[in-house]
Amino acid sequence: MAKSPTVALAENAPAKVNLTLSVLGRRADGYHLLDSLVAFAGVGDRLTLNPGEVLSLSVRGGAAAAGPVADNLVFKAALALKAELPVLKVGRFTLDKRLPVAAGLGGGSSDAAATLRLLARINRLDPANPRLLKVARKLGADVPVCVDPRSRRMRGIGEVLSAPLSMPKLPAVLVNPGVALPTKDVFAMLGLTPGGPRKRAVRASSLPTGRDALVEFLARQGNDLELPAIKLAPAVARVLAALRGEGGCGLARMSGSGATCFGLFGSPRAAVVAARNISAAHPRWWVKATVIG
Repeated sequence: MAKSPTVALAENAPAKVNLTLSVLGRRADGYHLLDSLVAFAGVGDRLTLNPGEVLSLSVRGGAAAAGPVADNLVFKAALALKAELPVLKVGRFTLDKRLPVAAGLGGGSSDAAATLRLLARINRLDPANPRLLKVARKLGADVPVCVDPRSRRMRGIGEVLSAPLSMPKLPAVLVNPGVALPTKDVFAMLGLTPGGPRKRAVRASSLPTGRDALVEFLARQGNDLELPAIKLAPAVARVLAALRGEGGCGLARMSGSGATCFGLFGSPRAAVVAARNISAAHPRWWVKATVIG
């Protein structure tokens, strides 16, 4: 049997972008039912693991915003998998926090998923190991889709995932105005009654293979949390206006529960120019040109 790695290993934790998000209702237990087209961006956090006997975590970058180490999803993911597999090898994690916190980009969930991937690697676990996936579901609704970060349709409370979807690459700009929007507060604005009536899901269809056709497809849908988020944080509306004001922006929408918004552009160059313009006009905003898909 091959030995487990002893050198430092690293995983990217890419930003999760909800290209569409429909809230279909609320279960009797309070969980909201979703139908969302999820994709991943070329920007994200970076997680490193040095295998060892003692579990620890240090955070660089947005350390203060990320909160106490004990509350970090990296630490929680490692402890949860260790509880499932007591002989699990662990080590020293270092999280380079590059994404804004509470931003609708699934940063913590993606960090947790990267933790599970790293622990699977040093313990020679199959990424599809049932215990690993069980832990992912326990950690949060967005964690399962982040374990294998490829474009998918996500339904239920996040646990029902489609097979990976083939999607053209979308040049994009991500913008966060520096306003944290707790997910529970945004959902609460919907005022849905537990066990109440449910909205019918859009019939599943194959994604267009061309970029322009895909943008048109996305434009016919929306994000049900966008208006509630704007009521809580009017800065979201200003971000959307800034993106829509840039030449070549085919679609601007909020991701997840916000406050990060994305703009889709016709080319990487157009995205870079837009990011530069928005950064110059709003130097305190977090702005990144990237590719989604």
